[in-house]
Amino acid sequence: MAGDKSEKATPKKRDEARKKGQVAKSMDLNGAVVLLAALLALSAFAPAMLDRIGSATRRLLALTARPDVVGPEGLGELFGTVGSAWLLAAAPVAAICLVAGVLVSVCQVGFKPSVQVLKPDAKKINPLSGAKQLFGTHAIFEGAKSTVKICVVGAIALLALLPRLEELAAMVGMPAAALVPEIGQLVLQIAQRAGLAYLVIGIVDYAYQRWRTAKQMKMDKQEVKDEYKQQSLPSEVKSLQRRRAAELARARMMDAVPTADVVVTNPTHYSVALRYSSDALAPVVVAKGKDLVALRIRELAQAAGVAVLPDPPLARALHGSVEIGQMIPEELFQAVAEMLAYVYRVAGNEVAA
Repeated sequence: MAGDKSEKATPKKRDEARKKGQVAKSMDLNGAVVLLAALLALSAFAPAMLDRIGSATRRLLALTARPDVVGPEGLGELFGTVGSAWLLAAAPVAAICLVAGVLVSVCQVGFKPSVQVLKPDAKKINPLSGAKQLFGTHAIFEGAKSTVKICVVGAIALLALLPRLEELAAMVGMPAAALVPEIGQLVLQIAQRAGLAYLVIGIVDYAYQRWRTAKQMKMDKQEVKDEYKQQSLPSEVKSLQRRRAAELARARMMDAVPTADVVVTNPTHYSVALRYSSDALAPVVVAKGKDLVALRIRELAQAAGVAVLPDPPLARALHGSVEIGQMIPEELFQAVAEMLAYVYRVAGNEVAA
């Protein structure tokens, strides 16, 4: 059946979906890779970071012991010393996390930026679509995934701590210089195991996101046939189809000219036909054109008894800002209203005569 979406998306459909930002991407995989990169960076740079922070702390204590620094004049030097030390200590880790995040994103979706995803889309705030996200199978999967993450991290922490409870208890009373490295090593081991488990969850999530995206982009047989026919047509046939469609649209536009109330002209280069009905909020442009098309609109209007009035500024404004079938903008209401009032007044006088 034509409505049964059982066919895989064509390359054209996938390319269009990519431009709209509809790609398979797992935020959990991003988070897992960045977490592991941060842990590796900390393992490599932790000694240097502790040394730099320790030196900054000693420098801070030395500065605060000076009376001239404690006052408002020395606060700049104080904050500069502490801030630069922490910034330089954290910079390598932050840089590695940034590079890891960019690489894993590029590996998932490729490097092909699109500005179309930044355009506002009413479908994204559709309450019905939001309800499907909250109560559909995707929400069930996300809920189960969150539960698994919590359980896995909790189990890893528990399995790492239970065998070392006696060892941890014996650390009570140890000097801070000896206690901090021991605690730091234990926390790092737990975090590394949790990061590896999180990476597995991220890989599973990425596979699910690929499956879900492929399912959303599936097409029915009729869509595939139509797309194949469109792609297989020669360029001459496509050009002929576009030209024929333009001719039909122009013919429909010309048929609407006799139904207009007034035609505003340039008076020779532009013509815009306007129609107003009591059930509309504003007059509507039913036809417009320039040069030869404008001449044909004027001829049809005169043959049908439609008023043709010259107003170059208004004609140019209407032609440039309003498409066929659209209402005129608010800033042109007064000018068009005065013109229609004149047309109706003249028509009323003719009827009375």
